[in-house]
Order: sequence, then structure tokens, then C-alpha cells
Amino acid sequence: MHPNRTIYIALAANLLIAVIKFISGAFTRSTAMLSEGVHSLVDTANQLLLLLGIRLSKKSADAKRPFGYGKELYFWSFIVSLLIFAIGGSISIFQGISHLRHPVPPEDPFWNYIVLACSFLFDGGSLVVAIIEFKKVKGKKSWWTAVHQSKDPASFLVLFEDSAAVLGLAVVGIMLYLGHKLNNPYLDGVASLIVGVLLTVVSILLARESRSLLMGEGIATATQFKIRGIVESDHTVEKVLQIFSTYQSPEEVMLLLLVRFKEDLDTQDITDAISRIQAAIRKEFPFAHYIIITPGK
Repeated sequence: MHPNRTIYIALAANLLIAVIKFISGAFTRSTAMLSEGVHSLVDTANQLLLLLGIRLSKKSADAKRPFGYGKELYFWSFIVSLLIFAIGGSISIFQGISHLRHPVPPEDPFWNYIVLACSFLFDGGSLVVAIIEFKKVKGKKSWWTAVHQSKDPASFLVLFEDSAAVLGLAVVGIMLYLGHKLNNPYLDGVASLIVGVLLTVVSILLARESRSLLMGEGIATATQFKIRGIVESDHTVEKVLQIFSTYQSPEEVMLLLLVRFKEDLDTQDITDAISRIQAAIRKEFPFAHYIIITPGK
């Protein structure tokens, strides 16, 4: 199974849906449908940026970036969350206000219904795949706890985007039906406003999580406790004074350990102990790529 299968499925679905929505919105003069087209186009761009971030984060460390390029993924994930608001949310809100000020009589919604049905099929299928993939990571945790503790933004960004897409389609579908049924042209603008607000809320949530990762999150308390046990089990160690950690990428953690060694050790004994402790930590926690151990008092 391709590791980025969820992103590629969402990318293909959103690109196809965006084209269909724009064509339908142009022919039926539906502002809500055009807003949904913008939404799908933004989601398509977001998936491309996520793939770019993943690719850049895999670059090997060099003289310019001695700790690697892992944070590229966190940077581009933050950009994606901003784009959802800056383009998707703001344009939808602008179109909604414009349509409320200058309402357009509703056209025959037949083709809009066809487009909505196709969009539900594609976006719904992409959401199901995203849910299945995220459940593998979630385990027994609650959904929000799993998102908050996740160090891989690609896993929950697609989940949030697809959820917002499906909810947006539901809103547009309901308002489209009511607008045609009641012959009320204002409901199309209301639908655009609701979609814009929905995208804004999703953007804020994603920006919050992506920013936290970009600023540098450390390993969990339980993991710190286990590492402390591994280090203090070595016969040369008296006590672990402090553990500092930060995720460089979802698969790479940098550790800085301040350790008090026993007083009767010489330099060679401490050097051997450091190598031995590093190997023991990496065996238990392969994601600990960078381990710096400093003697302290």
C-alpha cells in the first residue's frame, strides 16, 4: 500500500470535482456552487503542497541543515491551513455577501443536483479512506486526542478537509433545494456564507495544530519515563537530570539528555557509556535519530 494513498485519492477526487462544480456553477449561475468549486480547487492545491512538503522532508541532512529537512512537512502543513482560510473561506464569504446584496433568480437546479451527487460520491469515498487510515493511527484514543497528539499533519489534514467538503456539500444541497422550492434567491448566498465560515473554523483548527508542530513538540511523558529508565539502568549512570526533545519530522526525534554519571569514571568510561546508552535508546525507539548525551552535576 502506498504510504500517501489517502492524499493521492483526495487529490484526484478534488481535481475532478472542482472542474465539474465550476462548469455547473457557470451554467446555472449558482454562487454556492462556484464557492464549492473554489473549495475543491483549494483542496486540490493543498494536497499538492502536502506532497511537496513530504518530498522535501525526506531530503538527507547536509551542511546547511545538519538535522535534516523534516520540518519542511510542518511548514507546508501550516501554509495549507492558512490557504484554506485565505482563499477558500474568504472567497466563499465574499461571494455569499455579494450574492445577498445582488441576488440572482435561481435557475433550474437539475445539473447542480447531479454535480452534488457526484461530489458526494467522490468526496465521501475519499473521506471514508481517510477515516480508515486515521483509525489505524488513532487506536483507542478519542478522535480529537489522536489529532492533537499526532506528529504527522498529513494524516489529519486530509481528514479535516474531506469532512469540511462533505459538510459543505450537505449545506449547499439543502439550501439549493430550499431556494428552488421557496423561490428564494437569498438562500444561495447564505449557503456560500456557511461554507465560508465552515472553512474558516477548519483553517483555525488546522493552523493551531500545524503551528504547534512547527514550533517544536516534544515526546510524550510516558516515552520520557521509559527513556529515563533505559538510561538509569546503565551501571555508570547515577541519575537523569533532564530530558529535552523535539520532533524534526513524524519519524525523527532529537533528544538531549543531561545525565549525572558516577564520580569514579574516567573520560573513556563515560564515552563508552554514552555510546552504549545511545544504542539502547535507538533499539527501543528507532525514531530517536539524534541523541545527544551531556554529563551534568
